[in-house]
Amino acid sequence: MATFKVPFPAPSPVEDAELLRKAFQGWGTDEKIVIAILAHRDAKQRLQIQEAYQDLYNEDLATKLQSELSGEFERAMYLWIFNPVDREAMIANAAMKKGLDYRVIVEVACISSTNELLKVKQAYQALFMHSLEEDLASKTSGNLRQLLVGLVSTYRFDGKEVDTELASVEADALHDAIKNKASGYDEAIRILTTRSKAQLNATFNKYKDEHGTSISKDLATGLPDPFFSAMRIAVRCTVSHQKYLEKLLRRSLNEAEEDVDDNLCRVIVTRAEKDLQEIKDMYEKRATNETLAHALERKASGHHRSFLLALVGN
Repeated sequence: MATFKVPFPAPSPVEDAELLRKAFQGWGTDEKIVIAILAHRDAKQRLQIQEAYQDLYNEDLATKLQSELSGEFERAMYLWIFNPVDREAMIANAAMKKGLDYRVIVEVACISSTNELLKVKQAYQALFMHSLEEDLASKTSGNLRQLLVGLVSTYRFDGKEVDTELASVEADALHDAIKNKASGYDEAIRILTTRSKAQLNATFNKYKDEHGTSISKDLATGLPDPFFSAMRIAVRCTVSHQKYLEKLLRRSLNEAEEDVDDNLCRVIVTRAEKDLQEIKDMYEKRATNETLAHALERKASGHHRSFLLALVGN
């Protein structure tokens, strides 16, 4: 369930575009007006506002926002203004410009539905004139390349049908690969990148039943390794992407790490129109006497804080 509030009836796109234009004029931008409008319009309405702004002023609204806003607020608003498919493509591209943030790539691949991922890849190619697979392959090598390219290349079966015997066999194959490195990791990669989410969840349940511990826990043991970490994220996003994102959100709000603000922005902006309410409920159930709004007030500041609070429904 979405968290941000849209007025009914909403003003026309032309009215919103005119108000945004006024907010940009004068000695400084009126960020409160920008938030009051854009943080309370859904993807279709935001697109209509962009089209109206272009028609009225012969200027791209997203580019204008980049020039008028700054810092974390500008980055968050710039992501928000786009439709969800283009946004995911842009997030994937940004993750590779940093060198390679493989965690983001796994999230995009494993949280998206089969059809959503296909649309993201089409948008990526249209925006950046390369395929997502091509760019990933150029940034990675070895097992990590095989896993990440496989995850974004797949077109999974979306049905609920499960083969329990196959789940048992592949649970053993995953265990052998993780614990014994039996015949390398090709089989583990094949399973994680081709099976339906329903089949994978059945396999993960068999893994725990037959080997006494979860596959996620086994992947977390030993020395830090990007390949094992990427496999673990793929498992966690497949089992429950909401639990995974809740933990990422909680860490971002409670730890002083270099990338926490990027994670915080990504979770809130990408899920506000989808299932942020469920993630918010999970957070508040686990937090000690602190709502998500209170945590954001503590962590963020200024217009960035006001924008994120609007997206979470406060």
